[in-house]
Amino acid sequence: MKTIKISILALSLGLMSFSTITKSEVKTVTTITTSSVSWKSELIDVQEIPQNKPKSIDFEFKNTGKTVVIITDVKGSCGCTATSYTKTPIQPGATATVTATYNAANKGAFSKTVTVTTNTGETPTVLTFKGTVI
Repeated sequence: MKTIKISILALSLGLMSFSTITKSEVKTVTTITTSSVSWKSELIDVQEIPQNKPKSIDFEFKNTGKTVVIITDVKGSCGCTATSYTKTPIQPGATATVTATYNAANKGAFSKTVTVTTNTGETPTVLTFKGTVI
């Protein structure tokens, strides 16, 4: 008798765990992140520059998305390249700049990079500048 009561209780609890959800109770949440960074140019050829005289190279981009873009990190590929960038949030439709300042110690051809990370979730962008030190 005791086992029958336990079985009925278990069966009742098992059936109560199944419930139906009407269509009106189901809510779908869709999040669309449409931040996008559109660079004017990811490669700049500075041609010839003088030795031991810093040269600034400006990389400009536009926020073509619908949400704010924030630059979270900018790194030059070597100690000879200093970087600066727009530190304020870039609103949709606005433009911003990443500046690389290269101080060449050696003569000859060069190619340097600057890696830019933003809050967009996109992979970091690698910007390149090249030229010849005379």
